[in-house]
Amino acid sequence: MITSLCGSGLYEDLLRVYLKCRVSGCPSDDFTFPSVIKACSLLGAFRIGREIHCVVFRTGFDKNVVIQTALVDFYAKNGDMGSARKLIDRMPQQDLISWNALIAGYSLNGLDQEALEAFGKLQSKCLKPSMSTLASVIPVCTRLGCFCFGKSLHGFIVKSGYLSDMFLVPALISMYAGDCDLSASRKLFDSVVEKNATVWNALIFAYTHRKKSFEAFEMLRRMLRAKIKPDFVTFVSVIPSCENYSSIPYGESLHACVMKLGLETQLSILTALLSMYAKLGDVDSAKFLFDQIPSRSLLSWNAMVSGYVHNGLWNASLSLFYEMQLAGFSPDAVSIVSVLSACSKLEVILLGKSAHAFSQRKGIDSNLEVSNALLMFYSDCGQLSNCFKLFQRMAARNTVSFNSLISGCVHNGEVEEAVILLHQMQKEGAELDMVTLISVIPGYVRNEDLQQGKAIHGYAIKSGYASDVSLVNALITMYCKCGNLDDGRLLFEVMHERSLVSWNAVITGYRYHNLQKEVLVMFGHMRKEGQRPNHVTLLNLLPVCYTLVQGKSIHAFAVRTGVVRENSLLSSLMFMYARFGNVNLCISLFQMEKRRDISLWNAIISVHVQTNNAKQAVASFCQLLRMGSEPDNVTVLCLISACVQGNSYNLTNSVMAWVIRKGFGKDVAVSNALIDLYVRCGSISIAKKLFESLLLKDAISWGVMINGFGMHGKGEAALDLFVQMQLSGVRPDEVTYLSILSACSHAGLVEQSQRVFRSMVEDGISPRMEHYACMVDLLGRSGLLDEAFEYVKRLPSKPSRSLLESLLGACRIHGNVELGEKMSKMVFEMDPGNPGSYVMLHNIYASAGRWEDANRVRSDMERRRLQKVPGFSLVGDGHRDEHLS
Repeated sequence: MITSLCGSGLYEDLLRVYLKCRVSGCPSDDFTFPSVIKACSLLGAFRIGREIHCVVFRTGFDKNVVIQTALVDFYAKNGDMGSARKLIDRMPQQDLISWNALIAGYSLNGLDQEALEAFGKLQSKCLKPSMSTLASVIPVCTRLGCFCFGKSLHGFIVKSGYLSDMFLVPALISMYAGDCDLSASRKLFDSVVEKNATVWNALIFAYTHRKKSFEAFEMLRRMLRAKIKPDFVTFVSVIPSCENYSSIPYGESLHACVMKLGLETQLSILTALLSMYAKLGDVDSAKFLFDQIPSRSLLSWNAMVSGYVHNGLWNASLSLFYEMQLAGFSPDAVSIVSVLSACSKLEVILLGKSAHAFSQRKGIDSNLEVSNALLMFYSDCGQLSNCFKLFQRMAARNTVSFNSLISGCVHNGEVEEAVILLHQMQKEGAELDMVTLISVIPGYVRNEDLQQGKAIHGYAIKSGYASDVSLVNALITMYCKCGNLDDGRLLFEVMHERSLVSWNAVITGYRYHNLQKEVLVMFGHMRKEGQRPNHVTLLNLLPVCYTLVQGKSIHAFAVRTGVVRENSLLSSLMFMYARFGNVNLCISLFQMEKRRDISLWNAIISVHVQTNNAKQAVASFCQLLRMGSEPDNVTVLCLISACVQGNSYNLTNSVMAWVIRKGFGKDVAVSNALIDLYVRCGSISIAKKLFESLLLKDAISWGVMINGFGMHGKGEAALDLFVQMQLSGVRPDEVTYLSILSACSHAGLVEQSQRVFRSMVEDGISPRMEHYACMVDLLGRSGLLDEAFEYVKRLPSKPSRSLLESLLGACRIHGNVELGEKMSKMVFEMDPGNPGSYVMLHNIYASAGRWEDANRVRSDMERRRLQKVPGFSLVGDGHRDEHLS
């Protein structure tokens, strides 16, 4: 009875009969256990199977080879490969069937390397592989990419005469397709005289897998003409080709064919169809099919959740994920990957962390795809510390893992960490692919990064990636940002195929370096070659317009092409009109847009600040709050700029109270702006309290406070703060050094300023004209004119007129005629039409009693027809004042 039930596939009935036999005391023998164990394998009845194993062991049947083999197959099919391997090792007689069960188990559970090792041991025992052995090993070769070994197995199959049986042909077709040798797959297919549906399916799947959609559709047509009825595997194999071909009509035709053949109730086909509709953007059809499925599988739920994610419907995907769990389905690795993608886009960190915790509890966090999705989630949400913790705990890492972390580091400004990861990636033998290079290149934006950028470029050429348009675009941007415009332009010129991004990259590079003429020339070339500008192109053009007519022309083009609806372009148009003083047009643009996001509010407030209308800027901010919009950090910074212009202490206090209440005070940039605001309002004590309350101080925080002390004549306090800054580990930049030198200059601290200047040079910061001007001004006012002149001589470039005039003025005050003559000569050469320098030289001679030279200078002024600009008073006469009062 048990044997008969096993042969008929009635495995549940078989187990019921067996249990009745055991209860009734009927003994089992060598023929009972193999059938019962097979039933447990196929039903996945792991607990019952283990109990039967105990009975086998207790009754002494554990030495029977057939029973042992059945147990190996049982454990292998249930994923317990450790127990299966122990059984094989204990078997006194290991036959081919036992090894086949073990190898099939390894292959089924994705333990491909172990499967190949087991195959090697099988051969070492002089056992000849059977068709079953080869049917398990060939897919392993395909997955591991061991195509040479797979081809040698093909030779063995031919030699052994196994190829006449169509059982192995589908596996071989898939193997050659995996090696990108579709011609060999096709030859194998054509060599089979009488093809069944399995052989047709193998080739259709091969074409689909290699994204040869047209060939896959053609094979389906030929299959139908050959009167071979497609089964569910056929449609599951061919439907993804519609996604590759981006064709809904093909998908609808396949859907009709499925219905015609009566296969529309097949769950796997319905799932493939809804996935196809979702991937092609027809979410309604996908949802309609999903609702029609009577008994949904986890695969169906995953397909619909993934479909929502693919179409950017993040909230819908999370809602469906929740429904899936209410329906009793436990999420798997695929579900977690989809939900993490939605969490990344919505930046719902808590929910993403919950998904992480769930994956840990279920033990699927070790799945490489899940780990990579978690890396991407934490990276997108700016949680770099969690990224690194997760990365270090990963048992296995691939190129995608490294790419996710490198991209996150570059996006969050941690370029040095990205470069370290790049080197680590090479040490661990992970392949640097195109995504790796495109991820790391945007991190190179400074002149100092150029050599590393060139090294990446060299690697791209060596690896054969240098012809990829996206990579070349990234390289052009890198060269332009690093100041090497010639190489960026050369790369652009030698491109075989240019995209709109390529043109935008070069134009952006020129604008980045304020080369306005070159921007307009490149735009002209772009139009001649028939490239249609997009909003990015126009964003580069608007800042370089030197007439209002040009700006209006770009505005008209944006309206005509429909890109004017882009908020970034609207903001840029407003800034352009503000630059030409046309604030009314800015307001009109702002009022025309009904759906105003915060970027547009920021733009109009900024426009009012730029045009020195602080009152209107504050009014716009109040209107923003009344409209229910949520200000961001940029809004607050614009508001603080308006307060600086308004110079109202009461308004400043009100703004600070609002900033603290709304939590913006935690932002370092906002806190820095508030410190500067109080400095300018004359309240250095409140500025100091704000500075001291900062939990995190960056270089700008220290610089603003140092500058504040300098503006208020507190040079010693500025120096003390500068020392604290260095002790805290924050490296001063050139702006900080300018602030401290200015503070020393205002306070007359000569020795201290010279020490600071030397420290700046020792820190590797090249002094700019402003730094030299501070030193010259201080030394000049202190009477150290020769030392001041030494600084002038050390200038790396031609001195500015203001610097020379500053020293010339000091020469007049301190009566240094000789140096005054040198300074005036340099000023005359730079600006011969400036009467102020002549006047100062005249006064120097007059103070020294050299009237003859003074008269000569006056005569020279008259000959050149230079006149001193008359002074005037900002205070009116008494009558005017009385009238005004």
